[in-house]
Amino acid sequence: MSGETVITIVGNLVDDPELRFTPSGVAVAKFRIASTPRVFDKQTNEWKDGDSLFLTCSVWRKAAENVAESLARGVRVIVQGRLKQRSYEDREQVKRTVYEIDVDEVGPALARATAKVTKNAPGGGQRAASAPTDDPWATSKPADGQAQGGGWGGGQQQPAAQGANYSDEPPF
Repeated sequence: MSGETVITIVGNLVDDPELRFTPSGVAVAKFRIASTPRVFDKQTNEWKDGDSLFLTCSVWRKAAENVAESLARGVRVIVQGRLKQRSYEDREQVKRTVYEIDVDEVGPALARATAKVTKNAPGGGQRAASAPTDDPWATSKPADGQAQGGGWGGGQQQPAAQGANYSDEPPF
């Protein structure tokens, strides 16, 4: 991927994402984002909107399905991807050039909003709301009754009779 222009842009979705599938069944979602800079006008002593930049974005596979399910028109998003330039002739034979983003990552901007994240299970399905059985943080103490070694608390072992007196929470 050397030589490609990777950009990160923050803006609002202009339309709901449009989810489609290729003939081979691969999901692709297209959406447009409007990024509008705010500039301070010293003469009027107030903030004003600058000229909006509109970019069409494409995201593929499971991420496309997640975007179509999670995002909607008006949502402020952060998009990172590869900027592409494409030229074509329109119906009147006028040559046009457009700039698009092949999206690598996209998510809601959380400066003025909240979001609840639900992980997808390996293989594409949704995870159940309960903790997965392979999650080491899902239980309050190890199955053998011993404190776990390593990690944040070091390798101290406590006898099972004393009980595990540790926290699953990270130290920050």
